[in-house]
Parts: sequence; C-alpha cells; structure tokens
Amino acid sequence: MNGNFHWWQTGIIYQIYPRSFQDSNGDGIGDLPGIRQRLKYVQSLNVGAVWLSPIYPSPMHDFGYDVADYTDIHPMFGTLADFDALLADVHARGMKLILDLVPNHTSNEHPWFRESRSSRANPKRDWYIWRDPAPDGGPPNNWTSFFGGPAWTLDEQTGQYYLHQFVTQQPELNYRNPAVLEAMLGEMRFWLERGVDGFRVDVIWLMIKDAELRDEPVDPNWDGVNPHFRLQHIYTQDQPEVHDVIRRMRA
Repeated sequence: MNGNFHWWQTGIIYQIYPRSFQDSNGDGIGDLPGIRQRLKYVQSLNVGAVWLSPIYPSPMHDFGYDVADYTDIHPMFGTLADFDALLADVHARGMKLILDLVPNHTSNEHPWFRESRSSRANPKRDWYIWRDPAPDGGPPNNWTSFFGGPAWTLDEQTGQYYLHQFVTQQPELNYRNPAVLEAMLGEMRFWLERGVDGFRVDVIWLMIKDAELRDEPVDPNWDGVNPHFRLQHIYTQDQPEVHDVIRRMRA
C-alpha cells in the first residue's frame, strides 16, 4: 500500500507482447528468456510491474487470446521453468509480474470445449453457451461478433449454435453455471501459488450475458461504419451479475 492506494493503482505497469519483444534463440519469435535479457532496461524506466500479454498454449487465431490451456506456456515462448526464472528475476529487481487472463472465452481446442461439443448430454455441455436454432434454422438471436457477422456458429454434430463474440474459434464460457467460475478460479490459483502478483482480466464486462438471450435493439445513432455497433449491446455487456464474478476473483 502507498497511503490509501495499492501498487497497481499508483505504479507504472509496462505491457510486454512477448512474441515481438526480444528473441533469445534466433528463431524470429520473442520469448520468455528474451524478456529476462531486457529486465535491466525495463527496471530503468521506473516500472513497478510487468504485464505479459497471453503466453498460454494457443492455436493463435487471435494472438493468444484463444487459450487452449490456462496452466502452461506456449512452446514458442518457452517452458514453465523459463517462466519461473523470469518471475524470480522480476521479483529480484523489485517489480511485480501480472498475467493477461482471458476468462470470457477459450479456444475451441481447449479440452473443456472439446468435451462440451462432444454431445448434448456431456457434463460440460452447459460450460458454454449453446442454443437451438431459431425457427428458420438461423442463429438464436441477433447478437453480433466484434469481428463481423453473427455471434453464433452452428455445430453440425449436435445441431446447436454456440456463442462467440470474437472469432468462431473463441467459444464463450457460461458463467451462469457456478462450476465454470470455480474452474477458472482454480486456473488463477495455479499462477498465484506460483508467485504471480495478479492479473489483467480481458473483456471482463462481457463475462455475463442476458439469461433470456433477448435480441438487442438497434442503435438509432449508429454511424453506419462498424456493423457490430449497429446494435445497442445491452444484453451482452455490463450485466449486473458480472460484479459477483469480480468479487469472487478478488477474494
């Protein structure tokens, strides 16, 4: 604490996108050992904390924000041993280390989603947001993706649509199912017990959706540029229950 403030409220936080920061082995891709090599420079900037963009295993459809495993390191960046060494060096220089956490959605290659889409009867089916088609066979409602088009993709195997507000390879978790939050808290605990100082939580305002999946109204002030903003996103963003999720994460 600094007076009435925490370190993350007053200090300088330096974001590092590992892939382009520093390559230590000549393969053309930045990595964790490369970041270690530059910590003296980062420290010289009077930085209080280092924030790493996603370093988890991922098929990289969205620069690592499609996470396939929350408790490991993508091989292009190194290993858990490399991470532990980086964390120790960051702390030795008097800085904190925070990770990018992406809890709203996973990769479609995450084991949770593989189980969920395997059948309607799978115990993890309700870990994601699945719905039957509309009467005309189309998406369940008019929700749109930030990246264009509907926010729903039909899974031919089970005949239902799954929700994704980003690319189709980023299915959204269902935080109205308490088991999902408990599982994500467990993933966070893995890193906290390893010594990580905290998380920058990606798109946290999207984590809870309207329970009835109601159509969103058209925005009369839409400027005609980005189709996603043609709608007023009153049912996909900033739902009151998201505060309950945040309280659990901070507990």
